[in-house]
Amino acid sequence: MTKTECFGILFDDGDPDEITAKALSLIGSDRGVYAVTPNPEIVLAARKDPELRDALRSADLILPDGVGLVWASKILGRPLYHRLPGIDFAYGLLKELAERGGSVFLLGASPGVAQLAGEKLQRAYPGLRIAGTQHGYFASRDEAALPEEIRQSGAELLFVCLGSPKQELWMKQYSAELPGVLMIGLGGALDVFSGRLRRAPQHWRKIGLEWLYRLLQEPKRFKRMIRLPEILWAAMTEKGRK
Repeated sequence: MTKTECFGILFDDGDPDEITAKALSLIGSDRGVYAVTPNPEIVLAARKDPELRDALRSADLILPDGVGLVWASKILGRPLYHRLPGIDFAYGLLKELAERGGSVFLLGASPGVAQLAGEKLQRAYPGLRIAGTQHGYFASRDEAALPEEIRQSGAELLFVCLGSPKQELWMKQYSAELPGVLMIGLGGALDVFSGRLRRAPQHWRKIGLEWLYRLLQEPKRFKRMIRLPEILWAAMTEKGRK
């Protein structure tokens, strides 16, 4: 596994087995640890948002999620050789965790979605324990109590699915209160785990068109999807300046 800089962010570039092993080694740490899976939209937002940029850079694992980042890195002359979508990273960890009877807490999405996702994940991974669930529409007065609830649940892994930048800022803010727990920002993954959204078939993923499949399911995401050409233009502009 190597470190590769792209747009001021130092990505962890490794194959899924290497990344999974590294993530598992972080569980049980005596400090708060978290992983981020930025896509082109998040990377572009971080260029303008110092707080988000700091949250990304402070993560213990930074994984490139999105074919646009791979293409942009090649334009910059610092290629990322591996792309690991956050949801694939999550599936790999759940498989390993289930084999040793580990536990995960699910945070985020609309009311009822996290609970449904937990039920489906437990059926898919019989050895896995769902330590708890909490939807993402909690009141600010309840937010401060969440870390204690998660800590008391005994969770080893925490999926934070609040959307960006909220999930990255949340993990950075509360990581110190959750030693031993590996937090991972996963955006809309709970909608997929619950079956509310279908994931792109393998052949769509293989050719880097998972974003298009998602757009066909959710046309309202169109404005967000234009980030793909934008990050390529940003890469060409940065290379031109240098």
